[in-house]
Amino acid sequence: MSATAFPGHTHASAPAAARPALAAIAQKQGFLPAAAARMANSPELLNGFLKINALFEATTLDRLSREVLSMTMATRNGCHVCIALHTAILTSLDTEPALLAALREAAPLPDERLEALRQFILAAVATNGAVGDEAMEAFLSHGYTPRNALEVVLGIGAYTLSTLANRMTDAPLDGPLAQFA
Repeated sequence: MSATAFPGHTHASAPAAARPALAAIAQKQGFLPAAAARMANSPELLNGFLKINALFEATTLDRLSREVLSMTMATRNGCHVCIALHTAILTSLDTEPALLAALREAAPLPDERLEALRQFILAAVATNGAVGDEAMEAFLSHGYTPRNALEVVLGIGAYTLSTLANRMTDAPLDGPLAQFA
């Protein structure tokens, strides 16, 4: 059903409100990812994801912490597209193989600070944000800030949106990401 309910649009077939976003994505990536082509069925969803993701990328969380959040949400929500995409990004960042493997397996991370972040993300999702003093203190004790805690909420929102949309639309894995599946 997903293939017919959520066709992968081209720039020409997409709703007009999605076309600028699709053009920008294709220009940046060098191709139009299938996930974006399917998100284009709802220009509001596509444009909303791009905006919220840009806001998340501009947070004070460092790049590796943002990728830990992305992979934590991707594995938690079972999004094969996001797992492959963020594996590719982490590989380009020369991430230690043990850290990358743990992220892909949703296992405890070998880096204590990043594991504190992962645990905080999971606690925030499990408690709908009511993490409690113990979880907050564990997060803050690893050098994160109250601002970072709220930025985690922003990232959870961004990656809940993308992972659920990719799963609902049954977005296929693009060729360039196949090696990272």
